[in-house]
Amino acid sequence: MEKRIVECVPNFSEGRDKAVIGRIVSAIETSGGVKVLDVDPGEATNRTVVTFVGSPEAVVEAAFAGVKKAAELIDMRKHKGAHPRMGATDVLPLIPIAGITLEECAELARKLAERIAGELHVPTYCYEAAAFTPRRRNLAVCREGEYEALPEKLAHGESAPDFGARPFDEGVARTGATTVGARDFLIAVNFNLNTTSTRRANA
Repeated sequence: MEKRIVECVPNFSEGRDKAVIGRIVSAIETSGGVKVLDVDPGEATNRTVVTFVGSPEAVVEAAFAGVKKAAELIDMRKHKGAHPRMGATDVLPLIPIAGITLEECAELARKLAERIAGELHVPTYCYEAAAFTPRRRNLAVCREGEYEALPEKLAHGESAPDFGARPFDEGVARTGATTVGARDFLIAVNFNLNTTSTRRANA
């Protein structure tokens, strides 16, 4: 039987404090059964992308441990950065590598999202293959308005999270909201341009 492998690439809203990043990565590693492949912090974005792989069960546990630690250590009320963001763990995708389908990863993502909301009290949206509605397949739709829009979004059923919907309170103010999903590989490229002209950048 083919070995089942899932990759997880959570993005945490801290890219400057090495001690905080280290504690989040340690929580992921010590959960057991996963291998951390990369840790990529960004100073300007104030965001760290962690990549790890393992069995579906181990990856889900490690992901939960990372989200829990980020919720403890990151206060979104103080967060400033160049990248769009909505929460301490901003986005958490599960990616099928071997022996598992995208649909199975989507089901794992939904269960993980429900657990994050239920146990950690972090409002959670589901996106891409795990989305409950076609519109929410798009991450930008889930993250619309970013962290600052959460009080308004949580107050309306149409924009409320899939799990953990409640009024904006002290807890949400601290952790923000998280978006969990399942997707195929994504290749992202960032360019640093020697200009402040939007016209030239778009050209």
